[in-house]
Amino acid sequence: MTADPIKVLFSARPERWQEYEAPLRTALAEVGIHAEIGPDVGPPETVDYIVFAPNGPVSDFAPYTRTKAVLSLWAGVEDIVGNASLTMPLARMVDGGLTQGMVEWVCGHVLRHHLGMDRQIRKMGGWDEIHHIPPLASDRPVTVLGMGALGAACAVALRGLGFPVTGWSRHEKAVDGVMCVHGAAGLATALERAEILVLLLPLTNETENLLSGPALARLPHGAVVINPGRGPLIEDAALLEALNSGQVSHATLDVFREEPLPAAHPFWAHNGVTITPHIASETRPDTAARVIVENIQRGEAGAPFLHLVDRSAGY
Repeated sequence: MTADPIKVLFSARPERWQEYEAPLRTALAEVGIHAEIGPDVGPPETVDYIVFAPNGPVSDFAPYTRTKAVLSLWAGVEDIVGNASLTMPLARMVDGGLTQGMVEWVCGHVLRHHLGMDRQIRKMGGWDEIHHIPPLASDRPVTVLGMGALGAACAVALRGLGFPVTGWSRHEKAVDGVMCVHGAAGLATALERAEILVLLLPLTNETENLLSGPALARLPHGAVVINPGRGPLIEDAALLEALNSGQVSHATLDVFREEPLPAAHPFWAHNGVTITPHIASETRPDTAARVIVENIQRGEAGAPFLHLVDRSAGY
């Protein structure tokens, strides 16, 4: 007699289901899980797992009394972690494709600023007899704020390119080849060493506006800020002031407090700001589907879920 299929609700925008349906069905079949999966799998009290994005239809989890876990499609969970109706385990997305995409974006923009590519491209209308020769990577300290999966991977890749890398986190971490510091004293050290600063922190009450006026003042004069993490990590007015004074020479920003960035925001008109439209990295359906299915497989076997969110920490 064939067992009833488990029920997996896909709660995200409709176009996401079109992207994820085939990879999820393939990944489930590969591990032999018999599942009914989709945006409509029956009454809430019959759902075993929820594949979730905050912009999908589910916001009240109370009716999902049988659900064993909520499996997020997003790496960031600030839009869900405080939901009082979410009493079941919550797993964030840690996906090899997303990580590799972030590593490539961060390394590309660090090298862009390190080599002075913007300056060279702007001057291609004529031959520049006064060459700007950048230092070698070994002479350009880089700091990564946030040493989670994404931050640690970027720090290791940058170290592999020859940069001396400092990594900061709230709590003590150890990453081979990276000078890891933590806590308030460690943050001061990390900022003071950062000729190029990369922000890859989660958004929590403790990290919002972390890069404020006093923090920016600790950077070496003329430092570069690169933010593919979360927009509210930066106090916008303080960053603009630092750009206008020359304390920060350039900011490359992929994330913002309000997205899309409003047309009237001063970042658009500032020559010291490069804006990219939240494209630093994206969850890849093929690889993310396997992460989701591995957690479903673990749930069915009674094993611990991977990448569980610490509700008290907020990530």
